[in-house]
Amino acid sequence: LFFGGPPNAGRSRQIKFRGEDYNAQLQINLTDAIKPQKQILTVNKEKIRFTVPAGIENGQTIKIPGRGGPGINGGPNGDLYITFSITNNSGFKRLGNDLYAHADIDLYTAVLGGDITIDTLSGKVKLKVKPETQNGSRIKLKGKGFPVYKNDGQYGDLYITYTVKIPTHLTEKQKSLFTELAKL
Repeated sequence: LFFGGPPNAGRSRQIKFRGEDYNAQLQINLTDAIKPQKQILTVNKEKIRFTVPAGIENGQTIKIPGRGGPGINGGPNGDLYITFSITNNSGFKRLGNDLYAHADIDLYTAVLGGDITIDTLSGKVKLKVKPETQNGSRIKLKGKGFPVYKNDGQYGDLYITYTVKIPTHLTEKQKSLFTELAKL
């Protein structure tokens, strides 16, 4: 026998609402994105520590669960979404995990072959230039590119395009040697 309505009618139920999601933008340099970076963001006077994974891409967003706005009536907190803006502070062009660069070689090295040293993101590398290398030739250095996001130990490739520099300010003797070569 019920009087005045169903049981528990006197209790009001509070609906739990999830907190608001927050969005932030973080700018880092390309050379900093080659290894994990510890960062601290201040959101609503709270310091949030997190690690930026190596290989993060420009425009990529990561989610930090539960670091958004507080929930209502005991609901869960929202999430924090961080979008990355990568500034290229290197001499490389990045496409995905691959890097592209140019290396100048002199005419003599292009014709006769030889060794040159180039910079990579992981240090200097010595290359053997093959004899008769043409201007615009491209070589691939496997595994010398950018780290693959969330795949430790995996890297893209580095592509080097050779630019042959023609000598200027030739002496009379050098000019005559080129003239002799042209007659062959």
